[in-house]
Amino acid sequence: MKCPTPGCNSLGHLTGKHERHFSISGCPLYHNLSADECKVKASSRDKPVEERTLSQSQDENRHSTRHQMRYKEKVTEMRRKRSSTVVKEQKDKDASPSCNREPLLENITSDYDLELFRKAQARASEDLEKLRLQGQEYARLGRLYMCEFCLKYMKSQTILRRHMAKCVWKHPPGDEIYRKGAISVFEVDGKKNKIYCQNLCLLAKLFLDHKTLYYDVEPFLFYVMTEADNTGCHLVGYFSKEKNSFLNYNVSCILTMPQYMRQGYGKMLIDFSYLLSKVEEKVGSPERPLSDLGLISYRSYWKEVLLRYLHTFQGKEVSIKEISQETAVNPVDIVSTLQSLQMLKYWKGKHLVLKRQDLIDEWRSKEMKRGSGKTIDPAALKWSPPKGT
Repeated sequence: MKCPTPGCNSLGHLTGKHERHFSISGCPLYHNLSADECKVKASSRDKPVEERTLSQSQDENRHSTRHQMRYKEKVTEMRRKRSSTVVKEQKDKDASPSCNREPLLENITSDYDLELFRKAQARASEDLEKLRLQGQEYARLGRLYMCEFCLKYMKSQTILRRHMAKCVWKHPPGDEIYRKGAISVFEVDGKKNKIYCQNLCLLAKLFLDHKTLYYDVEPFLFYVMTEADNTGCHLVGYFSKEKNSFLNYNVSCILTMPQYMRQGYGKMLIDFSYLLSKVEEKVGSPERPLSDLGLISYRSYWKEVLLRYLHTFQGKEVSIKEISQETAVNPVDIVSTLQSLQMLKYWKGKHLVLKRQDLIDEWRSKEMKRGSGKTIDPAALKWSPPKGT
């Protein structure tokens, strides 16, 4: 294994705490530093911790307001300062620019804010290094063993047996927000249950090649569907959702466990995500890109939603906006589905929705054969949108 930065010998580490590195995040050369400079910076980073601890202890004092004002003034003053030697260094480095290095950030902001950024970089690099070492430990194994309830993974079947004898988990952490028969859905906060959600993401990575989210789970909520029997609530599938999505995505990642595929659970998960959007009074759409299987599932779901709507529609003119408001499906997804079904026609300057009775009758026939066993019942949902969303 070798650092991908051109010209780097993999020696040193951005944190100054390791002899070697194997990624750009830990590469001193990429960050325009030497291994020795990283070690010096590591020792200086520990000093402000004492100052911060002192500040916190002073905050507990009844005269904390005065100390807070002093500290604020000190920070304000530090943010005005910029190093006078930076410009020369920057010019020297600019003489041999490289697209394979981090852009020079000096003199863009104050030394104080730049140092805060450098500390955050080092902290993130250290976290990634710990995860890399942990991953190496398990990567050499031919098989992993996992607890189906708490999702902890182990090296051997013997360790798993010992764990199962002690594990008290019988369902996912978080709040049970839906129950109908044996099916339940639990809302799990990535910030409150970080390890469980990280393990859930790692599990999903085994079946979703395009998945990139493994560890940064705090900004997400996870909705875990289970099927219960006398031994506990067994994981059927899940979808994750950003707590605050700028683009109103109602699903970030969605997975049905392989043993539950082709049984209607995938559509239940999708339907449940749109049910939450309806309660939030929002229009939703899954985050792109979708996997091939995910795209097939969503297109099938959108088709059923549209045909069901048109089957019960009694008006004279169909409005895409009204369909969207009632179903919580994004208008873009509605239009693309209508086009794929050849139910959208441009005539005399207007887009017309064609009510194809043959497709509606075909859907109705399948619906009656399938029954209502694998459907989401809105009345069984006990949930209100989390604050701040």
